[in-house]
Parts: sequence; structure tokens; C-alpha cells
Amino acid sequence: MRRKVAAGVAVVVVAGAATAGMLVFTQTRSEAGDTAASELPPSTAEVARQTLNDSHDADGELGYGVTTTISNRLPGTLTSVPEGDARIARGQALYKVDDKPVVLMYGSMPAYRNLADGVEGLDVRQLEENLRELGYTGFTVDDEYTSATATAVANWQEDLGLDETGIVELGRVVFADGELRVDSVEAKAGEPATPGQKVLTHTGVAKAITVELEPADQRLAKEDTEVQVELPDGKKFTGRVDEVSTIIQPGEGQNAEPTTKVEVIIGFDDQQAAESYALASVDVTFTADKRENVLTVPVAALLALAEGGFGVEVVEGGATRYVPVDTGLFADGRVEISGSDITEGTVVGVPK
Repeated sequence: MRRKVAAGVAVVVVAGAATAGMLVFTQTRSEAGDTAASELPPSTAEVARQTLNDSHDADGELGYGVTTTISNRLPGTLTSVPEGDARIARGQALYKVDDKPVVLMYGSMPAYRNLADGVEGLDVRQLEENLRELGYTGFTVDDEYTSATATAVANWQEDLGLDETGIVELGRVVFADGELRVDSVEAKAGEPATPGQKVLTHTGVAKAITVELEPADQRLAKEDTEVQVELPDGKKFTGRVDEVSTIIQPGEGQNAEPTTKVEVIIGFDDQQAAESYALASVDVTFTADKRENVLTVPVAALLALAEGGFGVEVVEGGATRYVPVDTGLFADGRVEISGSDITEGTVVGVPK
């Protein structure tokens, strides 16, 4: 008995990692015998064996990635600020208040309190790790701020020309993930220094690519996945997704609704490839999924079967029959299919 195809059915398919809009209008044919030649599909296609890539091309901006703001926490007067594009490493001054440095140290936890003898916590360990890397000794790197830690801090303060209190006051140290590059300077030397005042913005020192995707495309950007990057001169190299975050952009006009974007930061090891570019627009190709050596047909060849699921109309000479199939990846206008009666080269009907 021939299978029936749902009459007048509009089907929208969402499968796997890709969304394929498929509008299919079909007719119920006779249940007995072969289809008459006059009822053959208007067009056909062969089942092909190929590799499917669920990929997406996007515009990216080559720069230095995410920009972070550093705000002052100390009262007084700004007596020194850095130049734009300056590189600042562990132990060096970011800026000065009352001619005393605010120092960069490495770590993921922001400074949020005074550190003194008797204090315990991850921020203490972070400080002690930095002191050790800067060459100070005589203490144990752990979560406890002891008198030995205070002695090391006093030695560090002496070397910087600070008061040798053995206490790290809030605002004297700024923690960042690593060496940084000054992106912009928001304050001027000679201005009053007030808590909360924006002093500078910074990025990492390695170049990176920023891409904005629509929320529907977020599936493409998973951390640590590889992407392909093409520079304006045609050079290509492999990058990786380092960060993915959702950002809300305010509307541009009055009463305009805000828009949501997915911001993707792409890092890459071949820094030399982009050395000649300070800022540039680049092309980025994301690949969310890949199927190698699979059977595929045009998406339009899929039919909705009356009993449920999908099928294709197999054309054999002057007759056709409906064959159920399982679907896989949708990409580039084609769909992965499998079924007991489906082989490479099988001819299937495709509506106009």
C-alpha cells in the first residue's frame, strides 16, 4: 500500500543545530499502483553523499577584545596618568594619587577590602602569590595574612616609596587577569581624585576579534570552539571562541526598544598574522556542527507524511513512491537523511 502524504500541509522544520524554513505543499495520490506520468513531480534531484557544515559567516572587528574600566578608590589628587596604548605589567604603577602609585597585580578577584594581619580569604592568597612573583619572601602563600605577610608587604611598600604600614589599603592595588594595555585615559593629572572616579579603560595586550551575533545564532559560539578568520588582505588563520556574553543595546530613537546581541571574543595564537593591523574589519566563519560522508537532499524534497514524520518521493522511471526518512543536520539548503530504501544516486521529487 502506498503511503499518504498530508494534503495542503505547511511544515516548518527546526532540526539539530540549524533552522531550515521549509514550506511544503503536497497532494494525496492514489493508494493503489504507480503514479501516472502526468503526476510525476515537476523537478527531481539525486540523493548525494557529501559533508554538511552548519556554518555562518559574520563580520568581526580586529582589535584587543573586551574593554574594562578602572575606577579610583583613593582620595587626593591625580598626579600621574598613563599614555594611551601603554603596556603595564605586574608590580608597575597604573597611575598615581598624591604622587604614590596605584599598582597592578594579577588575579581574578577584585580588591574589595583592606588586607592586614589576621585577615583570611582568597584575596589574601592572590596578594601573596603576586608578592612571591615580585621577589618577596619570608611568608607562606596561603589564605592567611600573617605577621610574615605584613613584613613582606612593608618591604614592598618601602620599595615603592609608600608608608611602611604592612597593610594594603583598599585602592592601592588593582587586580587584572594579566598584563594590560591602556585603551583610553578618562582623567587628567591635576584633577581631584575621588572614590568611584573613572581613570582609564584597558584591554589585554593580545589582539582579539569581537563579533556581534543575533541571539538566534548563539548556538554557533561555544567557548573553545574553533573559527576561521579572514583578514582584509585575504590571509586566513584559525581562532577560538574565548568569551561569550549577552549585551543589551539601548534603542537609538525616542521610545525605541533596546536590542539584545551576543558578543563573542575570539582569540588566536598567530598574532604575527595580524601584526600589520591596528584595527580592521575581518570575516569570521563559525561552524556549529559538521556531518561527514552523509546522504543529503534539498530541504524542499522533504514531505510531511500523514502518519507522522518525513519522507521523500522516490522517482523510479515513470512511477513514484513515498519513502519515510530520518532527518539529521540541516545546512546550506540541504538536509541529511537516512532510510532503508535511500542510497546515493536515488532520484527524488522536488516541488517547484
